[in-house]
Parts: sequence; structure tokens; C-alpha cells
Amino acid sequence: MDSAFTTQSEFPRHLGGARQKVDAMTPSSRSVIMRSSLGRRASRSLARFLIVFFIGVGATLGWQSYGGAARAMIANSSPKLGWLAPQTAPDTVVPVAAATASPDLQELAASLASVRQSVDQLAAQLAFGQRQMGDNIAKLQADEQEILQKFSAAPMRPSAPPPRKPAAVTPEPSPSVQAR
Repeated sequence: MDSAFTTQSEFPRHLGGARQKVDAMTPSSRSVIMRSSLGRRASRSLARFLIVFFIGVGATLGWQSYGGAARAMIANSSPKLGWLAPQTAPDTVVPVAAATASPDLQELAASLASVRQSVDQLAAQLAFGQRQMGDNIAKLQADEQEILQKFSAAPMRPSAPPPRKPAAVTPEPSPSVQAR
């Protein structure tokens, strides 16, 4: 170790002081190292981004191909995730279940069908009521506009005209003033 490149710590060695090396690199070599370090970091970041991107693309393609089966597996593995199960048409499920089900289950299916009918009727009545309410609101707004137009078009009664002031009578000039 050359003494030109090392410095002595002001603390004694037994107190934790140690010799430090002085960096003897030139400024141009530092910039080359910083540039290469920046390039490595950028390439690592790009590589990470591409890996995550392609994993996402693969997952999307896999879900599109096997999504129904994956949902069914997840729903069967946990009752809390039953909402993930693929939805099937209720008309196709009920006849198969009704044919092999017990009488209690058939009675329940019949009562559910009547409840569904009642709900459908209520929904139709609600839709009709909403349509009627919308028509009534539109009619009220049209009437309001008509009333506002009548008020703005009606002529305002003029207030009493101000009293007329008598015209000031100016004396006619005498003939002697005119001759001059």
C-alpha cells in the first residue's frame, strides 16, 4: 500500500479507526462506470416489464380458454366462492333436478316458480309505474314552461304617467327688439 493513496484516520485503531483508501479513479472512468450501470438497470427494468407482460398475456389467454372449468374448480373447492360457478340457464337445470328430486324438493321448486312469477309481475308493474311517473313529470314541466311563457308574454300594466308640467310661456319679443 502506497502512502499517497491512503490516509490515516484521526481515531486510534483500538477505538475503531481504520485506514481509508483514497479513490484514485479519473473522472472519465467514473462516467463510463455510471453509464454502464445505468444501462444495466434499464435493461433489467425492461426485462422485468416484459416478463410480467407476457405472464399477463398468458394468463388472459388461459382464462379465455379454460375460464369456465377454472371457475367450477374454484367454486367446488370452497362454498364461499360459489358465486364464481359458471351460470347456467335455470330452465335446463330445473327439469333434470325435478325428475330425480324428492317430492319435497319438487314442491319447493313449484313454489319458487310461483314466487318468480310474482316477482316478474311486480317488476312489470314497477316499470309501468315508472313510465307513467316519467310521463307525468314531463307534462308538469311542459305546463310550467307554458305558464312561464304566458307571464313573460303578458303586457305589463304601465304605471300612472307622470303629471304633465305646463309649458313655460316665453314672451314674444317686442317689435323694437326685432328691428335692431
